[in-house]
Amino acid sequence: MSHLPNRVSRTVDDHLTAIEREYDIAVVLAVARGSHAWGAASPDSDYDVGFVSAPTDLRRYAHLETVPGTVVEDRGEFEYQGWDVRTFARLLADSNEGAIDLLRSPIRYRTAYDPAALADYLERTYNPIDLYHTWRGIATSNYRTYISHHLVRTDDEIFPIIDADEDTYTVETDDGTTTVPSDDERFSETQTKPTVKRNLTIYRAAMFAYYLVETGERGAHELPALEFETFLTEHAPAVFDADRIDRARELLERKRAGEGATEIGDAVGREFAHPPKTIDPDTHARDGPDTDRLDGFIDDLLAAVQ
Repeated sequence: MSHLPNRVSRTVDDHLTAIEREYDIAVVLAVARGSHAWGAASPDSDYDVGFVSAPTDLRRYAHLETVPGTVVEDRGEFEYQGWDVRTFARLLADSNEGAIDLLRSPIRYRTAYDPAALADYLERTYNPIDLYHTWRGIATSNYRTYISHHLVRTDDEIFPIIDADEDTYTVETDDGTTTVPSDDERFSETQTKPTVKRNLTIYRAAMFAYYLVETGERGAHELPALEFETFLTEHAPAVFDADRIDRARELLERKRAGEGATEIGDAVGREFAHPPKTIDPDTHARDGPDTDRLDGFIDDLLAAVQ
């Protein structure tokens, strides 16, 4: 299990106690999210904390002003996002990446409930096609927004530039490509910020998507390790060549060294950042977690704080 400095754990505990009082809830499980959870934090990284909670009085679920499904608190370098147990259960039923990763985080601040059994169940029953499209969406949207050189229309819609000559731009749209005259005053070129951090986010998401498909086609649908270094060392060699892994590891090391904001251009490549839009549902779709089993786990979560 990974650890953080004692001052961080104490601060998180104090913040969680204050949040419990403010919202009249009890925190069942609280963990690190983001770069600390997947091993990419630098000395100046903020602390993202995810938690699951239950109302101290379960009758509030029947009240007209019911329990908030999500609690978000920004406290300086500490950012908190919490789900009540019912919202958390719905997310797990939908094979939500954030909810599954909360169970898998190696850094835990509060463990009134031990998530090991629930995490094991989700890893065996999640719907791979849902996670694939989540990771694909992270890769493509970040590439589109932060890496691609693009046109911005007056309504703030962005269009990545694929090619350009003296008279026209060829740009990407949701349905394919189109051309835009270079003298169309509705559009202007904009500079992006293709930083180490953005490239790493795209690399990780794209690699996870490709890995899930490849292992699924071999009959396994292995869930990639949450910690990226572990994935690169133990999982990635089964799917990617050494050069691809080395490039991803270099980005990870630069991010850890505090170079996350350094602009480096496109280190991923447009093609790799765009996994296929569709994959075979007969191979990659499953029913997902059983709702009755999830209800049983939620009963255990509630029992831990009641």
